[in-house]
Amino acid sequence: MSLLLLLAACLLTCLGQVAQKYAVESWRGVDSTWAEKLRSPWLWLALFALGAGLLVWLLVLQRLPVGIAYPMLSLNFVVITLIARFVFREAVDGRHWFGVALVLGGVALLGQHT
Repeated sequence: MSLLLLLAACLLTCLGQVAQKYAVESWRGVDSTWAEKLRSPWLWLALFALGAGLLVWLLVLQRLPVGIAYPMLSLNFVVITLIARFVFREAVDGRHWFGVALVLGGVALLGQHT
C-alpha cells in the first residue's frame, strides 16, 4: 500500500508540473490580464494535482521513513524527463539520460528496503 501511495504522489505531482507547463504555454504570446490567466483550466488542474499530491504525500510520510520516501520522489525527474522529450519535444542530451539512469538505479536500491 505504501508503494502505491508513493507512486500516486509521484504521478500527481508530475501531472501538476505538466499542467503548469501547459498553462504557461497557453499564455505565451497572448496579451492577457492576470484575471484571464487565473481562469486557465490548466492552472486549476495544476493546483488540484499538486494539492492532491501533497495530501497523498502526507499519507506516505505516515507509512514510510522520510529517508526512504523522499529520495523515491526522484522518480519525478525520470517521468518529467520522458514527458519533456516525448510530449514537449524538448532536447535531452546524453548526460541527462545518464542522470536518469543513475536515479533509476538509486530508486531500485532504495526500493529493496521497503
